[in-house]
Amino acid sequence: MPTSENFSSIGKYSIKSQKLDHKEITNRSGLPHNYLKHLWCIILAGGNGSRVNDLIRRWKGRSIPKQYCAFVGTKSMLEHTLLRADSLVKPERQRVLIAKDHLQDAQLQIADRWPKSVILQPSNCDTLPGIFLPLTHVYARDPKATVIIYPSDHFIYPQESFVRMMESAVQAAEELPNLLLIVGTPANSLELDYGWICPTQQIWKTKDYTIFKVKQFLEKPSRERAEAAMACGSLWNTMIMAAKAHTLWQLGHTYAPEVLKHFEKLYQVIGTPREKRVLDLIYEVMPSKNFSKDILTPAADRIGLLLMKDVLWSDWGRKQRIIETLMRIGKQPNFPVTLASGNRPLCKSTSNLSVM
Repeated sequence: MPTSENFSSIGKYSIKSQKLDHKEITNRSGLPHNYLKHLWCIILAGGNGSRVNDLIRRWKGRSIPKQYCAFVGTKSMLEHTLLRADSLVKPERQRVLIAKDHLQDAQLQIADRWPKSVILQPSNCDTLPGIFLPLTHVYARDPKATVIIYPSDHFIYPQESFVRMMESAVQAAEELPNLLLIVGTPANSLELDYGWICPTQQIWKTKDYTIFKVKQFLEKPSRERAEAAMACGSLWNTMIMAAKAHTLWQLGHTYAPEVLKHFEKLYQVIGTPREKRVLDLIYEVMPSKNFSKDILTPAADRIGLLLMKDVLWSDWGRKQRIIETLMRIGKQPNFPVTLASGNRPLCKSTSNLSVM
């Protein structure tokens, strides 16, 4: 079994040697044309980010979902995510999921993609319906689709290294079409509000990246279970994924049929005048299901784990993580630091960061 040492001895990586500006590199992918032909991207921007609401409210004077905030620089987290998506996938083959309640904030940032690439979620029924709603739109339009799934509220740096990694994820999804590929990043602290992935043997490899089989998923484990997972070389789940659309659809039917039966109805009317009415009707009875708990956990043997490297990743779900990340790269946040620190000295630990 891989150990934590295996995942943390790749070599030193200098964050400060990279510039923070994200440059669009659309159509520079080294992927074969036949892979790009059916490549789609789903950007998940429907969450509320409640754990940093207090910081944002005191900073902005009102509650704004964190994905629409520019914590550093001039671009929001969503805008940075769209730049990463543009590096591999044409905008017309992207679908951005937003909540109806966020429409005003979203339209200001994605006006050039409105409304063709935007999907409005009638209500938040957790992450499983949040993924399968845009997936239904993609699958109805392209049954041969390969789908990349990006959360929009993560800090990822630098873009170039991340894009190279996602090219390998797409290649693996094409060559291992019955697996869902998920990106894991080395765990170096006991983050109890993260998902954890326990890897087993290697099943696929390129020059730079490796895919492992998955033994177990742990969603927000107890301290005791997280300590055991960390000791055996487990990784944090980034929820960045790549898979054939039909593979995701099959996983949904197998592990969440009570959800998929509603999206089957929507699938039948995508692109017709009935689409809006059916969408509203199915969300009146849509159960709340969590993708990690209800799909990833029971389907561990149908998932491949891609090891992240040469990338700084952090889930900015807590204000201290935002501060620590920006300290690491030598950048000042756009908000007053005292709003996040409560006038207390900031911890200089970087334990919440993954950098290889």
